[in-house]
Amino acid sequence: MSYFYYQSQKIYYSEAGSGKPVLFLHGNTASSRMFEFLRPLYEEQFHVILMNFLGHGKSDRLEKFPPDLWMEEARQATALLEHLNLGRVSLAGTSGGAWVALNTALERPDLVEKVVADSFDGRTLAESFVQNLLQERTNAKQDEMGVGFYQWCQGADWERVVDLDTEALIRCAAEKLPLFSKPLRGLRVPLLLMGSEEDEMVREDFREEYRAIAAETGAEVILFPTGKHPAILSNAEQAAEIICRFLK
Repeated sequence: MSYFYYQSQKIYYSEAGSGKPVLFLHGNTASSRMFEFLRPLYEEQFHVILMNFLGHGKSDRLEKFPPDLWMEEARQATALLEHLNLGRVSLAGTSGGAWVALNTALERPDLVEKVVADSFDGRTLAESFVQNLLQERTNAKQDEMGVGFYQWCQGADWERVVDLDTEALIRCAAEKLPLFSKPLRGLRVPLLLMGSEEDEMVREDFREEYRAIAAETGAEVILFPTGKHPAILSNAEQAAEIICRFLK
């Protein structure tokens, strides 16, 4: 196990494979364990780095998650990149991790080579975001597979982690906080946007949102016709082929 200190707290990370470095960033209520089954698809070609944001997985716990969660987690990702001192590293963020990856690149393009942003809402949260979030979390807590995923990622205190995350996201939406530290049109690194047409956890108009982001940034857009949330998992082999090509 590897840890580094960020603001006097321990953040867990792991490394595998060789080649160009790629940091994979997990989504909300998940941890780096979500990438364990994917790692074999990448580690023969890349130096794969995984991390657990504070409050998740094997990293130190928090009393409360900040409402600007994805900006704060970007600062944690930046701290890891500085700690590893590998030069410019590509980022692959999924769901909430997509916002983290983009914020990291916006703030520190000197540390980032390319960004993959998978299965997220885009520049703003939908009007129905809070309602959908509460329904999704309620359903997941009553579903054996949902609870199993939470336990697998977080451990015995999974419900507290989920509740803290839900509280932070509700505050983010209620206060209409910006999701990015800077306008996306200022992004200075290549971007790949990825998603699934059947994804039930992103906003209904995410396709239009992706096209608008691409118009601002010159991003490549890949949408799979099938697959659930997130695309990097539900379309694992196809997604890996596309991501590996993009990152090379």
